[in-house]
Amino acid sequence: MTEPLLEGRQLRKAFGGLVAVDEVSLQIAPGSAHSIIGPNGAGKTTLFNLLSGRYRPTSGTVWFKGRNITKLPVYQRAHIGMGRSFQITNLFPQLTVLENVRLAVQAKGNDSFRLLRRVDTFTAPIEKALEVLELVGLRESAALPASVLPHGGKRKLELAILLAGDPEILLLDEPTAGMASEQVPELMATIDRVRRDGGQTIVLVEHNMNVVMSISDRITVMHLGRLLAEGTPTEIAGNTLVQDVYLGQLYDLSAGETPQS
Repeated sequence: MTEPLLEGRQLRKAFGGLVAVDEVSLQIAPGSAHSIIGPNGAGKTTLFNLLSGRYRPTSGTVWFKGRNITKLPVYQRAHIGMGRSFQITNLFPQLTVLENVRLAVQAKGNDSFRLLRRVDTFTAPIEKALEVLELVGLRESAALPASVLPHGGKRKLELAILLAGDPEILLLDEPTAGMASEQVPELMATIDRVRRDGGQTIVLVEHNMNVVMSISDRITVMHLGRLLAEGTPTEIAGNTLVQDVYLGQLYDLSAGETPQS
């Protein structure tokens, strides 16, 4: 059996008297797309934050490539191959698309603090940045200020910034949040292409069930801080407990209908 790339063991997170995650274990297989879903208050975002290092667990451990990283801060996790996005885009809006990615490339390399140099002397970082922009479909927008990109373009740029650090795993927090419905398929096709061409593992927290069912190899379902179910999209679609507790009549997984608000 293949060793998991990322693993949570008996994770628990309490905020005072509120237990947001209660003894949850999961394994993320290398090269897979693994989604974490659940209704509001289910604990999925807290679990995601435990895996990514934003929160430290009350108890339990997080492992990456066989190494206990429970106490490792976020910036150090980035250097060992973990990239994490947020629901709100985090860009330098007045810099160009290329400059945003070029700075991310430099942060990973040895030129982070060599500030008193002409930008055009950073040949290798620029070439790397252009390669990444090509992968996410933004190369033609390289010279534009990041601020002028549509929301979907900003999400692609955020993905490019993550890829600039050559991560082995991408932890994506609601990547389609705030996007117009017509922009979603293009972004998800970009993420799938990144996974296919770059070999990255994807961990996804996402409310859009059409996205989850189309891109995931495995799905973890959270409810009241606990792991309710885990399996392939087909298995989750046919799980009556998931439908009764989480989805009910709001969403027919097998039919692929959109939940009603």
